[in-house]
Amino acid sequence: MNKGVITITDAEFESEVLKAEQPVLVYFWASWCGPCQLMSPLINLAANTYSDRLKVVKLEIDPNPTTVKKYKVEGVPALRLVKGEELIDSIEGAISKNKLLSFLDTHLNNN
Repeated sequence: MNKGVITITDAEFESEVLKAEQPVLVYFWASWCGPCQLMSPLINLAANTYSDRLKVVKLEIDPNPTTVKKYKVEGVPALRLVKGEELIDSIEGAISKNKLLSFLDTHLNNN
């Protein structure tokens, strides 16, 4: 399995997320976003911790408006957990390590 966070664009969203065989955590971020910089290490931790059952991608919001609009991202950082075409859950704003791990455990342990 792929370890680490994969940077994608609108053009790659379908192949990397919608056609993925496992759930995908999509991390929406912006270079000017302070809380996003705080979340980046947690996103990397999630990618490494759950690499056997989760794919993690990050999408910068400014150059990728199509996906941002489709997933109704209103603020960053934002997380969307997607399985196939289905949006499983979402979180807006910076969260703690424990909240992120709990969020993922809740959904991934049911698979």
